[in-house]
Amino acid sequence: MKLPIGISTFEKIRSDDYLYIDKTGFALRLIQEHDYVFLSRPRRFGKSLFLDTLKEIFEGNRELFRGLHIYDKYDFEKYPVIKISFGGVRGVRRLERSIFDNLHENQKRLGVKCRETDDYVSCFRELIQLVREHFNQRVVVLIDEYDKPILDNIDRIEDACEIRERLKEFYTELKENDAYLRFVFLTGVSKFARVSIFSGLNNLDDVSLDRPYAAICGYTQHDVETIIAPMLQGVDMEEFRAWYNGYNFNGENVYNPFDVLLFISKEYLYDSYWFSTGTPSFLVKLL
Repeated sequence: MKLPIGISTFEKIRSDDYLYIDKTGFALRLIQEHDYVFLSRPRRFGKSLFLDTLKEIFEGNRELFRGLHIYDKYDFEKYPVIKISFGGVRGVRRLERSIFDNLHENQKRLGVKCRETDDYVSCFRELIQLVREHFNQRVVVLIDEYDKPILDNIDRIEDACEIRERLKEFYTELKENDAYLRFVFLTGVSKFARVSIFSGLNNLDDVSLDRPYAAICGYTQHDVETIIAPMLQGVDMEEFRAWYNGYNFNGENVYNPFDVLLFISKEYLYDSYWFSTGTPSFLVKLL
């Protein structure tokens, strides 16, 4: 079985026989119990993969889930999905370009075209309403790394503050268009707060430290002892656990996936793989 190092596309993992730890039970619970959800986790913890898993569920791609928890427990009704991901954004001008790039990509994929081309907030509003009308179905909105544009500019406080205000205006459209939406899911590194950036979106349910979702990202001890164990033949499991099972989100301890996959890939060489690549550099800049 191949190791999904750096792969966050659910369809690719399932179609190309990569290792996948079933998180669809968490997805099912979220879909059934929540409408607006926020999840915070460190980088390289599987947030983007989980978000892409939700995309495939809502798009009704049932066959990708054969053999997984959700397969026979959900009807896989199809919904149009708007998916937005913020990469590296340096400066306010780049933020505007990044948002428009995301909106244009969604228009192309969903087969609609917005008349608004100058104001990205109005374009986002129009996109939601056009998609609702075009598919005659409520819309799912998935936003990955909601806070990255701010964190990438945290050492430039003026830019960071302006980006925060612009994003607040952008995200407020989610609440304003509640009638058109079926489900909203946002991820990020920093903590959700009902002040500042989300003051206009106060209906988000933050599940980051809710016990039922403690293992929504990461590998549990059970995962390691069952699914991953065949790839750890000859490894001292107590030492392995001491190195990589140190994360807890108000529930059971979990292993960082990136650490585990790199450890196996590097033929059982112990190293701080997550720390060397996933360290939140914004903290260093802030300090």
